[in-house]
Amino acid sequence: MVYWPCILKLNGDDELIYLGSEVDFIAECHELIFSDEDYIIDSSGLSYIIELILGKLTLVKKKRILAVNEVTELIRANEFSKAELCLTKIHFLTVSDAIQSLLY
Repeated sequence: MVYWPCILKLNGDDELIYLGSEVDFIAECHELIFSDEDYIIDSSGLSYIIELILGKLTLVKKKRILAVNEVTELIRANEFSKAELCLTKIHFLTVSDAIQSLLY
């Protein structure tokens, strides 16, 4: 079970894409040419790869669970690429809090 919202992490890109729901995931990814290295992180830290199965985008759970500090580092890299925030001020208590921060 995927715990929404999620973030999409594209291989080779620091920018993260906020996905509020499965509908957002399908809308964002339906024309995306994704690699085996792209993945989704849900609000509990579970990670998923994106696969096209029988013409339908599907999230397949990976074994890796990301801790809040790992998600925080991804968000810091995302914000650094935008050059809009002081990175030392970015701290979160949970993965869910970290993902929610991308909504704003």
